[in-house]
Amino acid sequence: MNFKKFISAVTAAVLSAAVFTGCEGTPDSGSTALVDELGNVDANTIQWLPDVDIHNFNMPEAGEKIAVITVKDMGEIKIKLFPEDAPKGVENFIGLAEMGYYDELIFHRVIQDFMNQGGDPRGDGTGGKSIWGEAFDGGTSEHLYHFTGAVAYANSGATSTNGSQFYIVNTPDGYMQSTCEELYAYDSTSYNWPANVAAKYSEVGGVPFLDGGYTVFGQVFEGMDVVRQIAASETDDNDKPLTQVIMESVRIEEYQG
Repeated sequence: MNFKKFISAVTAAVLSAAVFTGCEGTPDSGSTALVDELGNVDANTIQWLPDVDIHNFNMPEAGEKIAVITVKDMGEIKIKLFPEDAPKGVENFIGLAEMGYYDELIFHRVIQDFMNQGGDPRGDGTGGKSIWGEAFDGGTSEHLYHFTGAVAYANSGATSTNGSQFYIVNTPDGYMQSTCEELYAYDSTSYNWPANVAAKYSEVGGVPFLDGGYTVFGQVFEGMDVVRQIAASETDDNDKPLTQVIMESVRIEEYQG
């Protein structure tokens, strides 16, 4: 792609994310990514970080706790939770779900090919709290990324500002607003991934520029059709669906296998 157009696309994507910030990571010392005179990225110059174990697509085991979001008139979204990788994030989500906090709340912000955001009792993106009554820091994990179907907490610029609001990445399979290679070439001091993570993004899609700034704590393993149905909602100028998309319930269940 034209690199000048890419820079504009990155800027637009970040602005469209509102409370979202970029990803972080440091490439090997002295590594650079070259861009030719036409603005094309030379992927052969990229020095990716060493491979890691990716946990997003590990299926839940029998007896494991999963989250089930029932969306009115649409169906169920089943989410694998990762307590070992995001302990505070999972504890908070389970606690809120079990007290019925999310029941009857809406997805108040929906951007197709990006994410569906909900979990705010005010329904406008300004409210919500954790089970501790205040913001908490859920951190990030080297094993979880913003692949299609990832579930993470929205924040106000840092993972220390997590509350109740969460989002689900709704990108089509294999689709990215900007690729890892393009982001790396744009700023290799801020954007870099393990080689197998970059390859996985190319395979399944997602939003790599969010990595490092948000607590990913879950992954949709069943019900992406519902996620995409939500993503197709007609919205107003604030990305709020014109017809309310209601979470009838968010339950924590034992996975039966």
